[in-house]
Amino acid sequence: MTDETTTTETPRKALTPEAQRALAEAAERRRVAELRRQEAAREINGRGGLDPVRYGDWEIKGLISDF
Repeated sequence: MTDETTTTETPRKALTPEAQRALAEAAERRRVAELRRQEAAREINGRGGLDPVRYGDWEIKGLISDF
Protein backbone atom coordinates (compact mmCIF):
# COMPACT_ATOMS: atom_id res chain seq x y z
CA MET A 1 0.00 0.00 0.00
CA THR A 2 1.52 3.29 -1.04
CA ASP A 3 0.75 6.63 0.48
CA GLU A 4 0.83 8.85 -2.56
CA THR A 5 -1.12 12.07 -2.45
CA THR A 6 -0.90 13.67 -5.79
CA THR A 7 -3.34 16.34 -6.67
CA THR A 8 -3.48 17.38 -10.23
CA GLU A 9 -5.66 20.39 -10.75
CA THR A 10 -6.87 20.90 -14.22
CA PRO A 11 -6.68 24.48 -15.37
CA ARG A 12 -10.07 26.11 -15.72
CA LYS A 13 -11.24 27.44 -19.00
CA ALA A 14 -11.49 31.18 -19.32
CA LEU A 15 -15.07 32.37 -18.97
CA THR A 16 -16.71 34.10 -21.87
CA PRO A 17 -17.79 37.72 -21.39
CA GLU A 18 -21.41 36.55 -21.37
CA ALA A 19 -20.70 34.06 -18.58
CA GLN A 20 -18.84 36.71 -16.56
CA ARG A 21 -21.75 39.12 -16.98
CA ALA A 22 -24.25 36.43 -15.95
CA LEU A 23 -22.23 35.64 -12.82
CA ALA A 24 -22.00 39.33 -11.93
CA GLU A 25 -25.77 39.76 -12.42
CA ALA A 26 -26.48 36.72 -10.25
CA ALA A 27 -24.20 38.03 -7.49
CA GLU A 28 -25.99 41.40 -7.61
CA ARG A 29 -29.40 39.69 -7.40
CA ARG A 30 -28.23 37.70 -4.36
CA ARG A 31 -26.93 40.88 -2.71
CA VAL A 32 -30.21 42.74 -3.29
CA ALA A 33 -32.24 39.77 -2.05
CA GLU A 34 -30.14 39.62 1.14
CA LEU A 35 -30.68 43.36 1.75
CA ARG A 36 -34.44 42.92 1.31
CA ARG A 37 -34.42 39.97 3.71
CA GLN A 38 -32.60 42.05 6.32
CA GLU A 39 -35.06 44.93 5.88
CA ALA A 40 -38.01 42.59 6.30
CA ALA A 41 -36.48 41.12 9.45
CA ARG A 42 -36.45 44.45 11.27
CA GLU A 43 -39.23 44.98 13.75
CA ILE A 44 -40.74 48.44 14.05
CA ASN A 45 -41.68 49.52 17.60
CA GLY A 46 -40.93 46.02 18.88
CA ARG A 47 -40.20 45.01 22.43
CA GLY A 48 -36.43 44.88 21.89
CA GLY A 49 -34.12 42.25 23.23
CA LEU A 50 -34.10 38.58 22.36
CA ASP A 51 -36.96 36.96 20.50
CA PRO A 52 -39.22 35.32 23.13
CA VAL A 53 -40.44 32.67 20.71
CA ARG A 54 -36.91 31.50 20.13
CA TYR A 55 -35.57 31.84 23.67
CA GLY A 56 -38.75 31.22 25.72
CA ASP A 57 -38.38 34.44 27.71
CA TRP A 58 -41.79 36.05 28.08
CA GLU A 59 -40.75 38.58 30.71
CA ILE A 60 -40.70 42.33 30.02
CA LYS A 61 -39.62 44.67 32.84
CA GLY A 62 -40.41 42.08 35.47
CA LEU A 63 -43.89 41.30 34.16
CA ILE A 64 -44.61 37.86 32.78
CA SER A 65 -46.93 37.44 29.83
CA ASP A 66 -48.44 34.17 28.71
CA PHE A 67 -50.08 33.71 25.37
